[in-house]
Amino acid sequence: MDAAATTCFRHPSYETYVSCVRCERFICPDCMREAAVGHQCVECVKEGQRSVRQARTVFGGVVARTAVPLVTYVLIGLNVLAYLVELVRPEVVDRFAMLGAGLTAPDGSQYLYENGDFTGFDVIGVVDGEWYRLLTGAFLHLPPTGTSFGALPFGILHIVFNMYALWNLGRVVEDQLGRARYLALYLLSALGGSVLVYLMAPFDGTVGASGAVFGLGAAFYVINRRLGRDMGAVNRFMAGFLVWMLISAGFTSWQGHLGGLLTGGVVTVAYAYAPAKGRTAVQAAACVVLLAVLALLVVLKTSALLE
Repeated sequence: MDAAATTCFRHPSYETYVSCVRCERFICPDCMREAAVGHQCVECVKEGQRSVRQARTVFGGVVARTAVPLVTYVLIGLNVLAYLVELVRPEVVDRFAMLGAGLTAPDGSQYLYENGDFTGFDVIGVVDGEWYRLLTGAFLHLPPTGTSFGALPFGILHIVFNMYALWNLGRVVEDQLGRARYLALYLLSALGGSVLVYLMAPFDGTVGASGAVFGLGAAFYVINRRLGRDMGAVNRFMAGFLVWMLISAGFTSWQGHLGGLLTGGVVTVAYAYAPAKGRTAVQAAACVVLLAVLALLVVLKTSALLE
């Protein structure tokens, strides 16, 4: 008498004579996954993946299975998209740029604060509760046509330089930190740059990803020192970065650069030297504390401006 036909345990209508090498249940071609010897079922493959510990860098980032710097791509894409929107609607810069305290006339025209009689004008900016400017300004760049804040002398090269630096630094930093830590670093650096602008030059309107990029520069330095690499080339790179910050002081916000640099350094030091036990919790706590400190500084500065 013929042996009873066997069927796939996931697809009972499919007759098969191949079994999983781990659980020995019969599986059809749709459920087969190649193994070193024979085939495994989908469930056993998933169980095996859960039991394999993911490789991580010394900073706690998951070692990516592909070399694609996804977050860096997305950040560049957002900056470029925002720039295209600006070219179509330049007023977007006035609406979302980093501005601590500005003025708007009854006809809607915006002005930077300066001495004079501004009876009938309304105050705008972070001081008026527009906190989103602290972050949105980091995704904007002045278009060649300029705005009420003015225009940079090198026009479109502003975003080109920033995106080139983001591309070169971002790939390295993202690879070491992992996507989540890298994104937190970028956003906190951008925020830190805006906060220092608010503290030191609240009446200046600024835009640009430079603060975040300088934060990545600081992260690049800390990462290489933590990994014990040759610091000669890294030191030369950082020296050039600082020289650029001084040179650009005449036409960009050096406060934003410095704020991003300091914030990025603090965040990456927390990443690099957090204890192995509970590392993720310590790193997350450090970011939350830093965010709280930045928020407190904004509150205190706002209070001082409104007195």
